[in-house]
Amino acid sequence: MTIVVAGATGNVGRPLVEQLLVAGHQVRALTRDPARASLPAGAQVVAADLTATADLAAAFEGATAVHLIGFNGADFSPLANGPDIVDQAMKAGVRKVTVLRGEVTKGPLEEAIEASGLEWTHLAPVEFMSNALEWAGSVKAEGVVREAFPDARSAMIHEADIAAVAAVALTGDGHAGREYWLTGPQALTPPEKVRTIAEVLGREVRYVELSRDEIVKEWRQAGYSDEDVEFFLTMRTDPPVAGYTVLPTVEEVTGRPARTFAQWVREHAAAFGGP
Repeated sequence: MTIVVAGATGNVGRPLVEQLLVAGHQVRALTRDPARASLPAGAQVVAADLTATADLAAAFEGATAVHLIGFNGADFSPLANGPDIVDQAMKAGVRKVTVLRGEVTKGPLEEAIEASGLEWTHLAPVEFMSNALEWAGSVKAEGVVREAFPDARSAMIHEADIAAVAAVALTGDGHAGREYWLTGPQALTPPEKVRTIAEVLGREVRYVELSRDEIVKEWRQAGYSDEDVEFFLTMRTDPPVAGYTVLPTVEEVTGRPARTFAQWVREHAAAFGGP
């Protein structure tokens, strides 16, 4: 099979490319900047952007399956050209599509795919474990994490597990028309995450609780909009049940347990000042 992976240098796209290559598939990896992609040698790296419909005819040519993202990687807004993307995929003879969703609700791409006759699978992960990299600088420099809302739980997922589910759906049968909500194996609070980081690094990492006003001030200083700040507050004070409910989907689809946060930290220990 020739499988196209959009967003190939992203948190999900990169491990998906690697997993598909290991399984023996031909992979066409789409990225805005092939010169900086640093993808495995076996991948065919192609310059393409899902927002530029003109790029996609050549990118999809000869592909059996395509992994898409439902949002613009530059600003995370829903892709507005969903019907055009689907049209190019169908003209190229694509049969299977997975879509990594960025919102709880379906966007134009997901809606167009569902109306197309393609064999589609939607991937709806909760928080990515890679969000913890926001703490890497302070952990490395000071051994401290400053965060608010210590009781907020998240069933965050390892990005490689999202990729693993996508790989199964793209290459196997029985996943068409499915919407997979994806979580990790634990729902952790910020202090629990910090304790995990400390245990993996083998040194003290302190959790310092910030007030609501202090964290909002930090977000605004970082350049986040009022809409972003409101979303962050909602996710921490009144999150959807799906955000902290552990589901067995990863194991049901892939046949192996979801990776733990401790495993993710071990893989990224250098970012936190570890070995």
